[in-house]
Amino acid sequence: MKNRLKVLRAERDWSQGDLADRLDVSRQSVNAIETGRYDPSLPLAFRIAELFGLAIEDIFTSPSAPA
Repeated sequence: MKNRLKVLRAERDWSQGDLADRLDVSRQSVNAIETGRYDPSLPLAFRIAELFGLAIEDIFTSPSAPA
C-alpha cells in the first residue's frame, strides 16, 4: 500500500522514533510502513489518521489506484 507517512512526518520535523512514540509502536514498525514493507492494521491506520488530522484515504492509497 502506498502512503504519505514519511512526507507527513517530515513536515512536522519528527523522527521515526518520535512518530513511533506518538503511535505506541516501534520505530521499526514506522520504517516498515513508510517503505511499504508492512501495511498497518485498521486500528493503527485510524490512529495515524487521527494524529495527522486527516482521513485514512489522504494518507494511504491502494497500489492499484489510478495515479
